[in-house]
Amino acid sequence: MSKTVTADDIRKSVKENNVHFLRLSFTDINGTLKAVEVPISQLDEVLTNNIRFDGSSIDGFVRIEESDMVLYPDFSSWMVLPWTDKTGSKIGRLTCSVHKTNGEPFEGDPRNNLKRVLKQMHEMGFSDFDIGFEAEFHLFKLGEDGNWTTQVPDHASYFDMTSSDEGAECRRDIVETLESIGFEVEAAHHEVGAGQQEIDFRFDDALTTADRVQTFKMVVRQVARKHGLFATFMAKPIEGEAGNGMHTNMSLFKDGKNAFYSKDGEYHLSNTALYFLNGILEHARAITAVANPTVNSYKRLIPGFEAPVYISWATKNRSPLVRIPDAEEINTRLEMRSADPTANPYLLLAACLTAGLQGIKEQKMPMKPVTSNVFEMTEEERAKHGIKPLPSTLHNAIKAFKADKLIEDALGEHLTKSFIESKELEWSKYTQSVSDWERNRYMGY
Repeated sequence: MSKTVTADDIRKSVKENNVHFLRLSFTDINGTLKAVEVPISQLDEVLTNNIRFDGSSIDGFVRIEESDMVLYPDFSSWMVLPWTDKTGSKIGRLTCSVHKTNGEPFEGDPRNNLKRVLKQMHEMGFSDFDIGFEAEFHLFKLGEDGNWTTQVPDHASYFDMTSSDEGAECRRDIVETLESIGFEVEAAHHEVGAGQQEIDFRFDDALTTADRVQTFKMVVRQVARKHGLFATFMAKPIEGEAGNGMHTNMSLFKDGKNAFYSKDGEYHLSNTALYFLNGILEHARAITAVANPTVNSYKRLIPGFEAPVYISWATKNRSPLVRIPDAEEINTRLEMRSADPTANPYLLLAACLTAGLQGIKEQKMPMKPVTSNVFEMTEEERAKHGIKPLPSTLHNAIKAFKADKLIEDALGEHLTKSFIESKELEWSKYTQSVSDWERNRYMGY
């Protein structure tokens, strides 16, 4: 849970840490972290919600004639960044929600939208939606010009015990930096692909965890630069290698207890968990547009690299969309394995929670769990089990999203319109591009 921090606590921290600048961060529709930076002389204005900015310049926000936006900082997100600017000045950071000038929450802010969906959850009697993200990333060497290359700092593999290569040193530095700003890091290891890393931090409520994954990405990129490396959360940066996923672990809590756990239930899952699971499965194709929001995302969602391609669930094997990890009561959860770290975490959690709550309302049981490898089944076998594929392209995912009123409602009218416009434009630009592969394949025709 987020800690209680007061305005006086922030003022005290500013003095003790000699903070000179304040960075007020928020997230646009594409999941990109944005910020307004002000000098410390504006501290009182920050703490009383009086910092404005031009929303017309932010993707998916508003038109020029209605562009004035106000930043409302979440005091619990206060931190002093563990690095300085070029002058040696310390920078304080606050995560903000975006409001209109009349004080109303701006409906185009993904963070506000998640708050709206969480309120619906509370109205159904649940207290918390707890989330654990597992965001993978790649490290590449920087070139002499300071730009990224595709040269990896190591050629290690899954859980390899490396101690002296650049990637391992950078990963340890990232962990120490995260812990210095209050993260509880549970595990850090090398992933399957060359240069690929994973650092897992403790689960928490949905809003706190979404905020943290945005901070996590910022820290990873900053520390990587210090080591002469470039960090990317791109879903599939290297052809033929494993892609970057962001497995999303979900639990619902009610009256202080995990509502997904049942001592006597099959797989120790409650009916609530199974209903929630069915909601995820039934709306999985539309959720995919949000969970895998780039053209490149679908180059990860292919057979042969562990990422799911088919809509199914299991308790043991890792080929289906949703897995039920073996865990004690407090950690009983659903692990959705399709999302990648290019997803906007606020939109992703709003879509998943909305689908799951709808499943609870409908009280339908999911299909039977899959006990064999989905990839090795024939098309006929999958059809017999009712297993459908996920969308294979961003274009198909957007079509599924537009056909699913519930998931559109999960984003709300403003975000839905902006999201569709942004993704259709992205697809249009992609279809007009000509790749090296195409030239090598067709120039001789």
